[in-house]
Amino acid sequence: MIRSFVGKIQKGLSVFVHRRPPLRYLNEATTSVVPDDVREGYFAVLAINGGETKRFIVGLHCLTDPAFLGLLDQAQEEFGFRHQGALAVPCQAHELQNILDGYRV
Repeated sequence: MIRSFVGKIQKGLSVFVHRRPPLRYLNEATTSVVPDDVREGYFAVLAINGGETKRFIVGLHCLTDPAFLGLLDQAQEEFGFRHQGALAVPCQAHELQNILDGYRV
C-alpha cells in the first residue's frame, strides 16, 4: 500500500518538477506557482505537530528512506490521501530534520 502511495506522490511531483511557474490547469484563471526554493528533484514537506508547523524542502531520493516512508504512513493515517499543496507529515520539526540529516545520497 505504501509503494502505491509513494508512486502516486512521485507521479504527482513530476508535474511540479518538470514544469516551472506558472502551472496552468483546465481553468486558465487559476494558476499555481512552484516556489523558487523547490528545485527540480525536490518537494515541500510540512512537519506539523500541534500548532507548530515548519516547512522543509526534501529531495525525491528520500522517498526510499525507511524512516521517511514511516512518516508517510503516519501522514496517511492522520490526514488521508486527499491533500493539496505541500505534503504534511505529523511530527515535530526536529524529528524530520533528524531523518533528513541521517539520510545521505
